[in-house]
Formats: sequence, C-alpha cells, structure tokens
Amino acid sequence: MTHKRPAGQAIPHPAATPVPAPVQAPGSKTLWNRNFRFFFTARTVARFGDGMVPVALAAGLLDTGHGASSVSFALGAWMVCFAGFVIVGGVLADRFTPRRMMVLADSMRLIATTVLAVVFASGAPPLWLVYGLSAVNGLGAALFQPGVASMLPKVVPDVQRGNALLRVAESLTTMAGPAAAGALAGLGGPGTVFGANAGTFAVSGICLFLIRMAPMARTQGETLVAEIVGGWREFRARNWLWGVIAVWTVYGVTVLGPLTPLEAVVVTERHSSAMYGLMMTINGAGNAVGGLIAMRARPRRPLFAGTFALFGVIANLLVLAYDVPLALLSAGFFVGGVAFAFWLVMWSTTVQTHVPSDALNRLHAYDVAGSLIMLAVGRALAGPVADAVGMKQVLVTGVVINVLVCGVLFAVPAIRGLRRKT
Repeated sequence: MTHKRPAGQAIPHPAATPVPAPVQAPGSKTLWNRNFRFFFTARTVARFGDGMVPVALAAGLLDTGHGASSVSFALGAWMVCFAGFVIVGGVLADRFTPRRMMVLADSMRLIATTVLAVVFASGAPPLWLVYGLSAVNGLGAALFQPGVASMLPKVVPDVQRGNALLRVAESLTTMAGPAAAGALAGLGGPGTVFGANAGTFAVSGICLFLIRMAPMARTQGETLVAEIVGGWREFRARNWLWGVIAVWTVYGVTVLGPLTPLEAVVVTERHSSAMYGLMMTINGAGNAVGGLIAMRARPRRPLFAGTFALFGVIANLLVLAYDVPLALLSAGFFVGGVAFAFWLVMWSTTVQTHVPSDALNRLHAYDVAGSLIMLAVGRALAGPVADAVGMKQVLVTGVVINVLVCGVLFAVPAIRGLRRKT
C-alpha cells in the first residue's frame, strides 16, 4: 500500500517498520561506551590495514618481476568491484542489518588476504589470482562501507563527536599504515605485509561481532531492484542531500580528484619523493587537527560551516601552483588537511542525523559510489589535462572552481539553512 506525501518530503521505504532503539551497554550515555569502543577499534584497525594494501601490492608485484601496470590493474580490480557493488551493499545492509554485513565483509577479506599472504610468501603468484583476490577484497569493502554510516548513530550518543574522533584516528592510521607496511616489506617481504593486513580484518570482524544491539526490523516483500529504486526515491526527496552530491561530482572531477596525483608530481619534481612523504604527513596532521576542531565546534548550520571551511583547500592548491618556500608549502598542506577534515565531519554528521535509519545504508551507498567514481575520473584525467594545458593552469583553475563550488553551496537555501539536529 502506498501513501502520497507533499512534494519535498521524504518517501518512506514501503516495507520499512519502526526500528527499536538499540540496546546499549551500561554507561552508554558516555561517548566511550562499550559498543563505541568496539566500533572505534574496528574502524581504526581496518583503516590501518587499508593503508598497507598499496604498499603490499607494489612490493609483491614489482619484486616478482611484474611491471607498474600490474599494480594499477590490481588496485583497479578492487575499485571496480567496490564502486560497482556498494549500492547493492547498502540494500543488503538494510535487509540483513549493517553489523552482519560488515562482519561478513571482514570474513571475506580475511580469507582473501590470507590467501594473498600465502601465495606471495610461496613465490610469484599468477597475476589472474592476484587480480581475482583484489576483486574479492573490493567486493568485501562494498558490503562493509554502507554500514559505517548507519552503525555510528546506534553506538554513540553524540554523533558529531563520534565522527570527529574517527576522523582523527583515521588521519593517524592513514599515515601509520603505509609506513608500517614499508617496514614489514623490508623485514619479511610482501607475504608478511598481507599477513598483517589479514590480521586487521580479523580484529575488525571480532570487534563488530561483539557489539550488542537490539534486533532490527528487516525489509521484506521487495526485490533487490525495487529496494535500489526505493533508495533512489529517498535520495531525490532530500534537496540538500542530492544538491550537495551533485555539486560534489563537479568538485571531485575538477579539484579533489586531480589534487592527489598532481601534488605527488609537483612536490616530487620540485623537491624529492621524501619531501612528498613529509608533506602527506603534514596533511594528515592537518586532518587530525580538523577532526579535533570538529569535536568542539557546534555550528547551528553545519553544512554552512563546512562549506566555509572548504575555502581552506585553496591554500593547498595555491602552494602547488606556485613555487613557494618549504615553510609555506607545509602550511598550505596543513591548512588543506584541516579544512577537508572539518567538512567531512560536518557532512557525515548531517547525513547520519537527518536521514532515517531505514534508508541511511542505501543513501550512504549512493553518496560513496558517486564520490568515488568522480574522484577516479578526476585522477585519471589530471595527468593528460596537465600535459595539454600546463600544471599551473590546472591548479589555478581548481582554485576558481573551489570558490564557485562554495558559492553554489552557499546560494542554495536548503543547504546553507539546514540546521543541526544534535
């Protein structure tokens, strides 16, 4: 049975029923309650493991005589499966609960990564096997990711502080993961790195399994396609949500996507690869500081405040466009890290508190899929466009587009006027 609603209001999932409040452990009113401790540990350890993957693949494939293209294909197999199945993962999380899907995903990745550890420790594995196992890991990530957004509001009483803490931890582990992988590769080879990575999936899965939550209502009576379509209706019904994501697709292709490969090229050519590593560490420190600021700041209009922070990304672009002293280069990377982390906390918190729990997994999946695809396109086009028109021109154009994107976000009443719920 269907019900008509006034235009602009959210359309409820037809088969959804009210979800009972989660069962919290004693002392759950505090931020560091039992469930959040397990969730925080799972996410932090998993992020640490994610940072190991590119280093492990590069070490394993290059050391066994394969070219750089093999590393790209292995990472590409992961990305294709992730982007292609994350929306399905959101539907399955609604149907079978996000915690179960996340535990299943960690189990899949534990098995696939353990096999990678064994085959690399045994010698030179065939490329088809490496690509296939990377694809399985991408599929596992697609099943895991939708639950990240919907689990947090159920395990922590303060969603914004929870997001900020996770952002700080992820910034630190993003720096630590590749460094640890490099050290392990030097000591024991790529098999050792994949073995450690498999261990992170085991820890994550155990922590998620130990979270105690009340039974959640499952969606029933609809096909997978019908639920995907229902998620799309939910997505379109929220002007602020699709408005931000529509603008973000442009931002991803023209600013954020090109930024990663271009900063690697510019800093390495002007200084050295070691200096690029240092700049990424400084950017990660900025991310951590941005998360700490977001723990304290309570703007009444979080998307407005987050958009204002995005102007800080301009500093990162300008210090790359012009040959500036190292001190100024470091400041630009730091400010860019602070700005982007603050935006991410404001955006994540807004989505998690304004979207009903029965639709959150699917809507988050749409967000992730669109963002990743546009980022990938931007990264792929950055090199050829920079070769055609010049590196400086691409970066300065990014500055202009950054200003225009912020202006559009400020100009839309549904975005700038959206008020915080918690």
